[in-house]
Amino acid sequence: MLRALYTSATGMKAQEMLIDNTANNLANVNTTGFKRSRVDFADLYYTNQRTPGSSVSSVQTSPTGLQIGNGVRVVATSKSFVNGTAEQTGNPLDVAIEGDGFFPVQVTNGETRYTRAGSFKLDSQGRLTNPDGYIVLPGITITGGSDTNSITIGKDGTVQVGTTGSDQGRQTVGQIQVATFLNPAGLSSEGNNLYSATLASGTANLGNPGATGFGQLNQGFLEGSNVEVVTELISLIQAQRAYEINSRAIKAGDQMLQTSTDIVR
Repeated sequence: MLRALYTSATGMKAQEMLIDNTANNLANVNTTGFKRSRVDFADLYYTNQRTPGSSVSSVQTSPTGLQIGNGVRVVATSKSFVNGTAEQTGNPLDVAIEGDGFFPVQVTNGETRYTRAGSFKLDSQGRLTNPDGYIVLPGITITGGSDTNSITIGKDGTVQVGTTGSDQGRQTVGQIQVATFLNPAGLSSEGNNLYSATLASGTANLGNPGATGFGQLNQGFLEGSNVEVVTELISLIQAQRAYEINSRAIKAGDQMLQTSTDIVR
């Protein structure tokens, strides 16, 4: 059986996964804080019929080898954490991180997750949460709600409240912190704009926004997706053409086998 049939099949499967990844990027082009994924490929093992440098005589070695590859495989998907475009909303509870960092939130089971989406809300108890109701750590409570209070979130994460229309008697009610990781590409995507720490990402390093190594906050802004539609469309076209070429290689292999079987007729 021709090796090309199996080799081309691995190429078609790899391009199929690339198209799936591209489709997910495009589907999230308007998702707040979304980070695009990239698919990484690697060639499969080689069949060595003659290794480079092998002896061909008592005084001579082969300058090249005879190695036949067996296709390709997908080895990883990695996130690009380049900042997305900041979009002004005017909502005092919308916060964008300018630079490195993630907002830590506490999910239902008590574990900590991390997000770049700063579209915060107030729950029935006045606690600052994300749209799914997860509490923004370390926990900030604003009594009276955003309708009666003027809420100010500083670039350093300091949260202050005061009576709307008055600058007198402003009170600090909390401090938003951000988390950084030695290897953010090692974070695990959990959906709902959330990431979880893994052994690959390392543990979270918490700090105040604007400090060395931490991005600062911009109130009244949201970070948009960093997906570039034109780049994704180019990737889609390249994947489609590569898929077609691999299918043609399978067709060519099939025709060669057909020619071989016709010889005995």
